Amino acid sequence: MATITRRPIWLLSSLLLLSALTDPLTAQTRIEYNRDVRPILAENCFACHGPDSASRKAGLRLDQREAAIKMGAITPGKLKDSALIERIHSDNPKERMPPPKTLKKLTAAQKEILKRWIAQGAEYQSHWSLIAPKRTPLPAVKNKAWARNPIDYFILAELEKRGMKPNPEADRRTLARRLSLDLTGLPPSPAEVEAFVTDKAPDYYEKYVDKLMKSPHWGEHRARYWLDAARYADTHGIHFDNFREVHAYRDWVIDAFNKNQPFDQFTIDQLAGDLLPNPTLDQLVATGFNRCNITSNEGGLIPEEYLVMYTRDRTETVAAVWLGATLNCCTCHSHKFDPFSQKDFYSFSAFFNNTTQGAMDGNIRNTPPVIFVPRREDRPRWNVLAKEIAALKGQIEDRKKNAQKEFDQWLSQAKAEQVAALVPTEGLTLHARLNEGKGNTLHATIDGKPRDLTFKAGYDWVAGKGMPKTFTVRPTGPAIELPDVGDFENSQGFSIGAWVKIPRRGNVGAIAARMDTTQKFRGWDLWMEQDKVGMHIINQWPENALKVTAKTPLQPNRWYHVFVTYDGSSKAAGVKVYLDGALQPVDVFTDKLSQTIKTRVPLKIGQRHTDARLKDVSLQDLRFYGKKLSGPEVQQLAKSSKAADFLAKAPGKRTPAERAELFDWWLVALDGGYRALNEKIAAIQQEEVVMKSRGTIAHVMNEAKSEPIAYVLFRGEYDKRRDKVSALTPGVLPPMPKDLPRNRLGVAKWLLRPENPLPARVTVNRFWQEIFGTGIVRTTGDFGVAGELPSHPELLDWLALEFMDPLGRSPLANGNPLAKGERLNAWDIQRLFKLMVTSATYRQTATVTKDALEKDRDNRFLGRASRYRMDAEMIRDYALASSGLLVRKIGGPSVKPYMPDGVWEAVAMIGSNTRDYRRDTGEKLYRRSMYTFWKRAAPPASMDILNAPNRETCTVRRERTNTPLQALVTLNDVQFIEAARHLAQAALKDGGASDDSKINFIAMRLLSRPFRAAEMKIVQGSLNDLREHYKTREADARKLITVGESQPDASLDARTLAAWTMVVNQLMNLDEVLNK
Repeated sequence: MATITRRPIWLLSSLLLLSALTDPLTAQTRIEYNRDVRPILAENCFACHGPDSASRKAGLRLDQREAAIKMGAITPGKLKDSALIERIHSDNPKERMPPPKTLKKLTAAQKEILKRWIAQGAEYQSHWSLIAPKRTPLPAVKNKAWARNPIDYFILAELEKRGMKPNPEADRRTLARRLSLDLTGLPPSPAEVEAFVTDKAPDYYEKYVDKLMKSPHWGEHRARYWLDAARYADTHGIHFDNFREVHAYRDWVIDAFNKNQPFDQFTIDQLAGDLLPNPTLDQLVATGFNRCNITSNEGGLIPEEYLVMYTRDRTETVAAVWLGATLNCCTCHSHKFDPFSQKDFYSFSAFFNNTTQGAMDGNIRNTPPVIFVPRREDRPRWNVLAKEIAALKGQIEDRKKNAQKEFDQWLSQAKAEQVAALVPTEGLTLHARLNEGKGNTLHATIDGKPRDLTFKAGYDWVAGKGMPKTFTVRPTGPAIELPDVGDFENSQGFSIGAWVKIPRRGNVGAIAARMDTTQKFRGWDLWMEQDKVGMHIINQWPENALKVTAKTPLQPNRWYHVFVTYDGSSKAAGVKVYLDGALQPVDVFTDKLSQTIKTRVPLKIGQRHTDARLKDVSLQDLRFYGKKLSGPEVQQLAKSSKAADFLAKAPGKRTPAERAELFDWWLVALDGGYRALNEKIAAIQQEEVVMKSRGTIAHVMNEAKSEPIAYVLFRGEYDKRRDKVSALTPGVLPPMPKDLPRNRLGVAKWLLRPENPLPARVTVNRFWQEIFGTGIVRTTGDFGVAGELPSHPELLDWLALEFMDPLGRSPLANGNPLAKGERLNAWDIQRLFKLMVTSATYRQTATVTKDALEKDRDNRFLGRASRYRMDAEMIRDYALASSGLLVRKIGGPSVKPYMPDGVWEAVAMIGSNTRDYRRDTGEKLYRRSMYTFWKRAAPPASMDILNAPNRETCTVRRERTNTPLQALVTLNDVQFIEAARHLAQAALKDGGASDDSKINFIAMRLLSRPFRAAEMKIVQGSLNDLREHYKTREADARKLITVGESQPDASLDARTLAAWTMVVNQLMNLDEVLNK
């Protein structure tokens, strides 16, 4: 048997030590392994002598008592026989542990702890977080009158043990501001503060808390923390880092918190909503949690490698969020500190490996699997539309079957002229059939007059399989120019379209355009982008323009009737896109047209003025109308334009396909019964299109049909498969019961079982961190050996059990039905937060005394209220809310507020649709920061500087740094200057007659209190200096007050407003404003 050899050099010192380690030592406070010993071993020993067999040296494990004793490292009660003690005291560098090359060295105090521990019997304990929490009685305290709820007993007991006293309760103004910031992320209004301060009711405090929790901003604020953990962002993250339409998941999270959805259901919906019986739309949207990982579409990627990466990300995220475990350490080897093996990791990853998502995201916004999500107010109607459409389609099919004889009778007598007469001609400015099939001359009609159009090398007649030659745009060559067609104002309606066939995927260019690319793209075009038809209508791009694109792409080698109408409204809603006569749902990229679109360049076919040729695309029957056609007119045009040609043929020369098209046209144009049904279904489909255009999509999970498996990967490399493993939960945790399914639903329910020691602890700790700034366990994402011990372990367990199930059982996890009303408080998030914020611990002042600083510098034992700088989003939202600029709309697509030029361009690839940052206008500039568009490769610059994460991976605890750049943001960023000016304007107009009243008007909005006399004197002095500064600098004043899109109040003197703007700017940068 191998043992750790001891050296004679230690014999004398050990004998001397033994003489000292007699009864007085063992009589001292007993050493606890988890509290005192494990942190020392984890920091200095476990990397080489811990759970990871691959890196283990000399075959020695110090994380297991039996192994350490067997190898002779530890002999309980006998220091001289314990090689561990010899090695840590050795003067020989070759023998000393830790080895000098590790640059680690035990302190004298740490060595003494190890000696006392072995002398006391070297008792080990399971790691604290792996032991199921137990409810303990509230600890005894001396000052019972101070405690307001059970939390306070645990806090006060620790303070009294250390000879400390809690701070007194803060004043009501401080508490009003603190509560509002903690529960909604926004400052209270002066009226709300005054109502709270003057409320005489005994339950005034609880009423205020309840009011804040009923605010829709409660859900926004809680969701912001959760979205960090979910790694939510608006782009894919790798390679092009293109746009991903995923805000439906963000909005679901906000809604779930606002509904106070129990945390167990919140968990199940996100991890396995798609696996529930008959899942609701919301439950499917919730599964977006596991679709928020970064993805790529790089041409050279190896699918298996990226699928492994996606699965790894999901596994690590779930482990961090619900288990507080750093399972990412197990991808290449077994964990060096915690009892998680590499096999544990890959077995657990099998649950998240069994999805239908592909390796490549396609650089598109809607990488499958996705679902359509109508607006909430549209959902009742949306849910019945499909049934109505299906019923009408059935009636239409019946009519088609019964109408064949009537059609045959009509066809036997029909003339081409009859059909041509039914084609809309009112307002027809240009008509070119493009069906000549040979030569270089096209026969067109312009303003009712025939005209021959000659072309050269820019076009050709190209034959398809079994089809006549078609007019095709060549990659290069001069364009056909029509200087007298299509020159309209933005207030005039027009329509344009043609039959179009694309040869391949990926087409970008103009079907027709009258656009001056040298004048910021002024004009219009009928556009195709990635095979999707749309239209630009532009004064100046992108700041004064419309861009609308159909959601549905064209498919190669098929003819489509493409048509777009515009109603002259200068609104994106006035642009309608039709394919084969059917109105299409659209994406609106830009909607801010207000000036002329007239241009001197000619209309060109197949390209813009100088570029954007639609290469190798075939066109027929190009039509331009000087009016907006109606939906039925477009539908009839789509059918009629070819019907006349077919009727002109002899009956015996018509193909079956042409006869079928004639039948379709006859039904639409002439059959009364069919037309009535068609009008009904068209109206409903139009309703459906409108709902689709204002709805969104959600990226969802979809379980593959196969059994969930994975492979242990040597060193984590995708192509070095070792053992095949089935889906299992980590072995050190309670096993998954046999009655749970072996899929994500089973995992979700397993996480919620009462015997699982981690999820409830980890969750309440993260919520505690949101309120108090630091978790009871400071290392929020690491409840393992390398993480910190809890400051109040009994409190953490009490909160976990109280949160998990005050009634003693978890119905969703166990599958047991509830009696009516029984589930009042199980996994109740709002109840937990109310418990925290109503505690005496929370209500203390933040004053720091010299004694408190010496005894508890980091405030781990909460003898005072926590005080720390707010997160990035809160700081920006605070400025917007206090100034009155904040737009409080909930949910919807992400917005693009102010950001320095070039940030996206510096990191984006050419061709990325998130390369050019196009700032929004209007109310979108002033939405809450959680709605800001989040590009992973370049997060919002000001928030990045203030420690917001890039959301590439799960973040459960943000870093908090202090740098000069942060001050430059809050002093100089456009958003903060504009907010300061708005608050200054409000003070000048509504703050009263005196300077003091105006200054306090500002103070009440920034600090929730008036200034003290000494403070007022300082502010007044600064105001006077600034007045003097701007007195002779009107031009500088105007530059300052015109920062931002909103316009300054013209009734105010520019110099006065500038001086007050700078005063507000200074006050917005007070520590008291930026800190909570």
